[in-house]
Amino acid sequence: MNKATSIAQFKESLEAEMPSYGVTLSRESLDGLAKYFELLSAWNLRLHLVSFHSPKEFATRHVLESLLLLKYLPPGARVADVGSGGGLPIIPCLIAKSDLQAVLVESSKKKAVFLREVLRETSTKERVQVFAERFENLATPQVDFVSCRALERFETMLPPLIKWAPPAGTLLLFGGEELGKAIQALALSSERILIPNSARRFLFIVNRAGRPTR
Repeated sequence: MNKATSIAQFKESLEAEMPSYGVTLSRESLDGLAKYFELLSAWNLRLHLVSFHSPKEFATRHVLESLLLLKYLPPGARVADVGSGGGLPIIPCLIAKSDLQAVLVESSKKKAVFLREVLRETSTKERVQVFAERFENLATPQVDFVSCRALERFETMLPPLIKWAPPAGTLLLFGGEELGKAIQALALSSERILIPNSARRFLFIVNRAGRPTR
């Protein structure tokens, strides 16, 4: 499949599937996401950023799932995205939400270079800081939310991530049943949202300061 066909299929899949995810995208956002897909496809050959088998799979399993966060991010929200890697979930959200500000934390320096290139090419870099460092080695930034989709050893790293998050912050975490059990073990107030077209993957909304209400 040539590049033009691949990008066209990606955009068509976004437009066809976004109602299933409760997402509405402007023409400008669709174009920005297409540029992101083009860049990621080129860099993926070297850095193995994201695993996907087709433009449609990347549109649905990765981009539209990431955009589920938009429902929970108020105007002017500030997000720290930990383990940004290939830019998920935060890059699609930055493209679709022009008032979103973010701190991207990615320990791989090569992947951080990719992130900076995408931010430059999608005209989102003015709202973003990128740190090529492990989150444990950084001071907690002044943000309202912490997002994470693909942190290595997620269940093991969850307690230090919770401790690192702002005291009054909310964590938006993607994962399965094992992550849900790890969250429950920490006795924090949380909600799980089943991801569309999935049976066992969830978006967990975790209150850093709260305790379960039941």
